[in-house]
Amino acid sequence: MSSGSRWLSAFALAVAILLAGHRLVPAEGIGTLLDSVLLWSGLIILVLIVVALFPGRRPVLAVLAVPLVIWLIMFGPMVWPKQGSGTAELRVISQNLDAANPDPCGALRELGRDSADLIAVEELTGRSEGCDMDLPHQVRKGTVALWSRFPITGSTPLELGLGWPRALRATVTTPRGAITVYVVHLPSARPGATVDRDAGLRALAGLLAAEPPGPVLVAGDFNTASTDRAFDLFTGYRNAQREAGTGFGFTWPAAFPVTRPDHLLSRGLTAVYSDTLPARGSDHLGIAAGFISRAATGN
Repeated sequence: MSSGSRWLSAFALAVAILLAGHRLVPAEGIGTLLDSVLLWSGLIILVLIVVALFPGRRPVLAVLAVPLVIWLIMFGPMVWPKQGSGTAELRVISQNLDAANPDPCGALRELGRDSADLIAVEELTGRSEGCDMDLPHQVRKGTVALWSRFPITGSTPLELGLGWPRALRATVTTPRGAITVYVVHLPSARPGATVDRDAGLRALAGLLAAEPPGPVLVAGDFNTASTDRAFDLFTGYRNAQREAGTGFGFTWPAAFPVTRPDHLLSRGLTAVYSDTLPARGSDHLGIAAGFISRAATGN
């Protein structure tokens, strides 16, 4: 094996070790960043495979099979197409509107035309006061709001450790019974600066774990990538994109999405589809999913 092939093999094994052992890196600091970008190692593996196809480097392909298999085990299920069963009983949208949105009222009106039953909106500002959409019920707490086709029978602002409301909990009475709905906007996370975000996630996870039996829906901007280990906190809750979406469903930045901080989680519900929506002037794409009751699927 040539010197170049040995270096290529060593690099491939380093990628494999990083994939397999990334959870050993502490979450504080670089761990969260690593969790967020690790799926992009698939591109590195593809480049290495192309390089290994050159004459004299074919033996490296056997070594490259190691990181490739690990990557497929970790991220393959997120890529494969999923076919949900049944027709959605509850259609849900979540949109980070963006405080700098040039036309927040227009964006809200467009969201209201998307035939959703519940629309969660984050990052509302004073410029959106008085804006509305074609849904009869609405509650707003701080910078988040929920519009509903069905009556909202109670709501509570949530601080999630921030000192001001950036989340809410509401009860929505649907034709199939009451659903607890959370609309959340977690603190921002940056490399080496995730303390507030992590505290907010723990606070939210504690609230969700304490919810009494019954369907629960959580919608919003978690500022947390789909692949972040922080999602281990939400035991018993399903991610709609993982359950019924195809691909990674990236939502940010809207111009060229490379990660998915926006999520729809559920308990007692089954997602039958999950998709992204136009940005409508925001720096985030919107997300949408359809749900049926878990009892209807027998799961």
